[in-house]
Amino acid sequence: MATGMASASAVAEADKGLREFLSFRLGAEEYGIDILKVQEIRGWEPPTAIANMPAFIKGVVNLRGIIVPIVDLRIKFKLAEAKYDATTVAIILNVAGRVVGVVVDSVSDVVTLSAQQIRPAPEFSAALETRFITGLGTVDERMLILLDIEQLMTSSDMQLMDAAAKRQEA
Repeated sequence: MATGMASASAVAEADKGLREFLSFRLGAEEYGIDILKVQEIRGWEPPTAIANMPAFIKGVVNLRGIIVPIVDLRIKFKLAEAKYDATTVAIILNVAGRVVGVVVDSVSDVVTLSAQQIRPAPEFSAALETRFITGLGTVDERMLILLDIEQLMTSSDMQLMDAAAKRQEA
């Protein structure tokens, strides 16, 4: 179920102050990531596990000759237990010059938001991790938690993904 995602329409929409987000579900919540970071969407296939990796790094897959680390966002965000079923998908991203996959419960659709539909991320105590949330988008009755997927995938604990990919290539 591979699908090319980044489109010329996304670039044209950005010129008008509109942004496109791929929406997906993690548990009961709906999230959005910048469509321009999405390379493709794939059905779930168990990755090759790598020893001594944190639980949120499920392993690696070989994607047309490229070793791609797979991160389960449900585990990374400490959500309910991760279940892998027919709706589970891996979103393959191109961030910070590397390819990485994230596992989500399901993909919904591509949502176009104007600046007026995006609110700043709420301020919480320092104990709550919100640095990867860029804002909250509203579409009709839906609320999307908008993620800065680039910052999330380049955070210090994610540097372990590079080590996993290098081990697999060796």
